[in-house]
Amino acid sequence: MSLKISESILDTIGETPLVRLQKVIRSSPLASSLSHHQFFGKIEYFNPGGSVKDRIALAMIAAAEKRGELKAGGTIVEATAGNTGLGLALVAAVKGYKCIFVLPAKMSEEKRALLRAYGAKVVITPTGVEPENPLSHYSVAKKIATSLKEKTGNCFYANQYHNMDNMQLHYDVTGPEIWKQTKGEMDMFIAGVGTGGTLSGVAKYLKEQNKDIKIICTDPVGSILYDLFYHGKIVDPPGAYMVEGVGEDMLPDNCKLKLYDDFIKVTDQEAFQLTRKLATEEGLCVGPSSALILAGAMNYAAKVKKPSRIVVMMPDSGKSYLSKVFNDQWMVDNNLEKVETIKSAFNVEVMAEKELKNY
Repeated sequence: MSLKISESILDTIGETPLVRLQKVIRSSPLASSLSHHQFFGKIEYFNPGGSVKDRIALAMIAAAEKRGELKAGGTIVEATAGNTGLGLALVAAVKGYKCIFVLPAKMSEEKRALLRAYGAKVVITPTGVEPENPLSHYSVAKKIATSLKEKTGNCFYANQYHNMDNMQLHYDVTGPEIWKQTKGEMDMFIAGVGTGGTLSGVAKYLKEQNKDIKIICTDPVGSILYDLFYHGKIVDPPGAYMVEGVGEDMLPDNCKLKLYDDFIKVTDQEAFQLTRKLATEEGLCVGPSSALILAGAMNYAAKVKKPSRIVVMMPDSGKSYLSKVFNDQWMVDNNLEKVETIKSAFNVEVMAEKELKNY
């Protein structure tokens, strides 16, 4: 491996590792049904901003600059679950742009603090409102961007859900990267949908290389995408769920359902508990969306008899969720873990004077 000096932190985006998952598969209740498969995690927290969204942030800004939509000294506005905002803020810091990001209230304080650390302004909207509601993070971001564009003429609304530079980046870069890493020897690619850009772009590229590769979407219970895929309409109304960054209450333009082969639903409890296991058993401190995707992958693969090589997208770092999934009290308060389970784990914090009495 050759080491090189990067001209800026932006040059380090991409080329993230693909890691074989082992202990967490063997310790699963489904282990006997999974032993003939191989699972690999695409670890996107190796990007400098900590998530897969760094990829599209750089691509969307570069494309906006090329089209003349964003000029020196301009402002970037976006509705985000946090990670796209972090990617955009990182790129903006290097390129000298100002940023305003609009987040639903359920997003972690760590994400808000990181956005502010990069110099961004953060606007919080209510959680669980309809996309068309004037107070939804989509509506508020669009209104801010429209107003700024009228006043300054130099404001770029990134619009990640409907900006097709998103899907194109994953078709041009992420898909080929995964194909190269696996040497084309893969049977399934499994991810979630927030904007749909990752799954759709990678799916399009992989299907062109091998039409038999299965593309599976893991969807949180409460999202409408499962219904749209199977029924073409919403059967169960959108519900609340705690996993951030995946699942939707509307259909983004970047979500190309016809490119997917199947959907599988996963509960918050499955996702949050598996997040903790990935850290303690694999040393992978990833976010709950990564565990949700892996839980779906295991549930789906348990019914597949053909030995398969399965690539699972792991979008971001668990460091953005320390106050949630890695907070014992928060897990218990939200009915995601039992007090007895927490107490039996060797993860308590004690003062040295007290601890020494036990030795």
